Amino acid sequence: MKVWEMTDIGLARKDNQDAYGVELRTETGHTICVVCDGMGGAAAGQLASQLAVSTFLQELKKVLTAEMTPEQLREASSYAVSLANRSVYEKSESAPELRGMGTTLVSAVTCGGSVVISNVGDSRAYRVTPDGITRITKDHSLVESMVDRGDITAEEARRHPNRNLITRALGPDPVADCDGYITPLNPGEYILLCTDGLIDTVTDQEMLFEIIHGDGQDTCLQRLLEIAKAHGAPDNVTAVLMQQE
Repeated sequence: MKVWEMTDIGLARKDNQDAYGVELRTETGHTICVVCDGMGGAAAGQLASQLAVSTFLQELKKVLTAEMTPEQLREASSYAVSLANRSVYEKSESAPELRGMGTTLVSAVTCGGSVVISNVGDSRAYRVTPDGITRITKDHSLVESMVDRGDITAEEARRHPNRNLITRALGPDPVADCDGYITPLNPGEYILLCTDGLIDTVTDQEMLFEIIHGDGQDTCLQRLLEIAKAHGAPDNVTAVLMQQE
């Protein structure tokens, strides 16, 4: 498994509230990637995303075994997300200035020829192949609900003034619902994890082109960042790209 990572403050924010983590578990054969987008003010948002990343990785590594099936791994990943939520929630209750802090989370864990995806919030996971780009996750957001109801189109959602209002996050409540997916990943194919700072400024087709047809894998995420900045990059921009070898 090859992995590339990128995070950037963007062009408008004073702090980077995004966080990510990557773990290559050679003893069990798993690669773990996680991306979080914090909220609740600069200090609280940074703390929330970093705490969620570290807790998720720590708790999942405790239970990983080489014999795990994808279904077992999906349950283990969901449990690690719940413990990450508990950590952020308890921290938010420890000081008045941290009240209400939270974070999104999207993760990918390899399991043989499959990848287990978990998500809470509006950070996304995509599968990218020479045949196209497919979004795996579903945003837990106000505009996604509006798209589902047919009130607005997906393209209108990209420009909607309330596009950043999410309906699920880690931290605000003692319990957070987590979605889980199992997707195949064949040799040469990719999984992209990213925050809305990339999603709101780079189209799916631009992501597909740069990943599959762009000028080199090692600079792919940097090129996507340059596109985001060309469109103003009003938010932090973070992405992790995985490729099955």
